[in-house]
Amino acid sequence: MFTALLGAAIGTGMSMQSAINSGLRSYVKSPFTASMISFVIGTVFLSIIVLINGLPLTPELSVFTEQPAWIWLGGVCGVIALTTNIFIFPKIGSVETAIMPIIGMIITGMIIDNFGWFNSMIQPFGITRFFGVVLIFAGVFLAVVLQDIMKMRRYKLEQANENINKWPWRAAGFTGGALLSIQAAINGELGSAVNSPFTAAFISFFVGAAALVIIVALRDKTFVPVKSPITQKAPFWVWLGGIFGGFYVLINIFLVGEIGTGPTIVLVLFGQITGSILVQQFGMFRSAKQTIVPVQLIGLVIMLTGVVLINLF
Repeated sequence: MFTALLGAAIGTGMSMQSAINSGLRSYVKSPFTASMISFVIGTVFLSIIVLINGLPLTPELSVFTEQPAWIWLGGVCGVIALTTNIFIFPKIGSVETAIMPIIGMIITGMIIDNFGWFNSMIQPFGITRFFGVVLIFAGVFLAVVLQDIMKMRRYKLEQANENINKWPWRAAGFTGGALLSIQAAINGELGSAVNSPFTAAFISFFVGAAALVIIVALRDKTFVPVKSPITQKAPFWVWLGGIFGGFYVLINIFLVGEIGTGPTIVLVLFGQITGSILVQQFGMFRSAKQTIVPVQLIGLVIMLTGVVLINLF
């Protein structure tokens, strides 16, 4: 029960991080700069946590020589997934941008557990998990996708550019979601390798922050917008996204070691969708208000049933 609450809680935190980073982006304009700021703040936050606990920021030399090279790639996977979502949105629209990564996350998480990839604990994909996954997909459709479809039809919005081949972009969205599951598994193994979820979370965030600094330098060619939230007197909460992200990675590492990658992914996903609906309901962090409708609550209940099937049976 405790792990389930933790997973749902960090998922809810991730939805708040998304709203916060959206607010930060309104000041710095570039999504990459906003993500970079969030990652840097998260890195500093996690470094403080590590030092307070009397732990080293860097692992022992033996970890570099004895562990596989892929344990350092968790942060890179997260950055690629984030960047992918930014690019696929104008190509395939909001509905598919939401659903394709979710499909990738869940399927990949189940595969990782079934085969024990990245040294994850093996949890066979049986009939109970199959029905759990089906229920989660059904719940996601009712809670998220159906509302976007109805909105587009009501306002006669175009979902995306119809003159392009969408399948490569759909595949990119699926891959982005898959990378988030891979990131969770890799970071879980990194936590075991360095014998500390705190140090592992810091390393993952540091790698991601470094990658984003390079991306901003090459793509935007300036770091001047970083000052904009300060000069424009932005509310203090625009700086909190990295802290939410830091907690997400830290607790994710703990949960993967306790319950496996697949169950962690579905718990976080449930919390993330629940949190997103609450953020919209109350217009938190200056996000657009959107009243919860009964079908979304039904979707959440169906999702919760699927989560229970995957985690308890």
